[in-house]
Amino acid sequence: MDKVLKDIKQALQLAGLRDGMTLSFHHHLRNGDFVLNQVLAAADQLGFRDLHVNTSSLFDIHAPLIELIRRGVVTHLECNYMSARIGREISHGLLEDPVIFRTHGGRPADIAQGRSPIDIAFIAAPTADKMGNISGKYGPSACGSLGYAMADAAYAKKVVAVTDHLVPYPLADVSISETDVDYVVEIDRIGNPEGIVSGTTKITRDPIGLLMAQYACRAIDASGLLKDGFSFQTGAGGASLATAAFLKDLMLEKKIHGSFGMGGITAYLVQMLEEGCFESLMDVQCFDLEAVRSIREDRRHCEVSALKYAGPRPDVKSSLVDNLDVVILGATEMDKDFNVNVHTNSQGEIMGGSGGHSDTAAGAKMAMIIAPLIRARLPLIVDQLACISTPGESIDCLVTQYGLAVNPRREDLLARFKEAKLPLLTMEELQQKAESFSGKPQPLDLSGRVVGKVRYRDGRIISELHEVKD
Repeated sequence: MDKVLKDIKQALQLAGLRDGMTLSFHHHLRNGDFVLNQVLAAADQLGFRDLHVNTSSLFDIHAPLIELIRRGVVTHLECNYMSARIGREISHGLLEDPVIFRTHGGRPADIAQGRSPIDIAFIAAPTADKMGNISGKYGPSACGSLGYAMADAAYAKKVVAVTDHLVPYPLADVSISETDVDYVVEIDRIGNPEGIVSGTTKITRDPIGLLMAQYACRAIDASGLLKDGFSFQTGAGGASLATAAFLKDLMLEKKIHGSFGMGGITAYLVQMLEEGCFESLMDVQCFDLEAVRSIREDRRHCEVSALKYAGPRPDVKSSLVDNLDVVILGATEMDKDFNVNVHTNSQGEIMGGSGGHSDTAAGAKMAMIIAPLIRARLPLIVDQLACISTPGESIDCLVTQYGLAVNPRREDLLARFKEAKLPLLTMEELQQKAESFSGKPQPLDLSGRVVGKVRYRDGRIISELHEVKD
């Protein structure tokens, strides 16, 4: 028996593709992914139309999708994150049906529960054997963890592994098993692993960013959570990584041995693992090539599915986010009730998505936003958000270069931060300070038709994104 086919077109035909079906993809190669474009180009050449695309994230490299939408090849999108190049077109009315945005935990839960059925899943496989055993850790396009692809492989009606590194059967170190894979296609290249490093993945050298990182580290220390068994997640932004670096030094100084770091893994979390700050890393996605090396070589660096990472109850019985102490997150803008927008820019154009933002904020004992009070002459805190990505009830504090604001729901944190003599302000005071520098921004026109819907991790639609007028 051999599952290897000659090309993607044959896989589409044997998998039974018809107009109106849903194809799914994952984003572990991030801005280096070639598979989504190649599959949709093949479907176009075969004459298929009205296709639905469900992918964990879309990046600028997927810009050929814009023309396919214009020509009716693709008519419906679902994702957790969308970069600005495609997002701008969607915001200006490219797609008739609203985009459905989910969280990194909500997407696999909806797939597993049958609320978001997939007809054919395409798995970009850095290494595969002829029967469809897959690993992301090896091969010329190695990307590390394949956590976001696991639900697609387990629950899609048909599964196609697309690889540029076909190895003898059986592949031993497996991320996705042959038991879930119908066909294997070998192509020249599934992507460019250098594209995994998308955006800022280096510690900031900006004095403002470093000051915010120092405040954030002091807040974590004062929270009472920094003790043996501590668990932690941070993003890949410069100030967030600087916080991780300061935190590492503090943990080593105090001889604190944490339990796990998790999320999208960077070289800085790998360094914390190797220097004894954590017992393990729980990795749903590698953010740089040092993380890819680590997950290949270090058994303490564990690959986990998106369901295990952030699946919401009751769809899963528990997940890692439910055992998270501290998460550091970013924000495009906030309001005085601590609601956070990470989907759109200040003009209301789509340029992001929740990803794991609202999942980790809901689960962590302390969810911290770290963001400059003014960005590009615009204030962080506004009266009205273009989108609510994460409800304010899940956010515990905001760290800016001028000081910290604590959610009034967290009287315990406020008392601890006062005792630690951290610079504390209210959200109203921070907003007034920002507007004294930048002025008050004009309110957005939200009268345009709905071009996107934000589905919270529990299935509720918590926000609608509106068309931006030219």
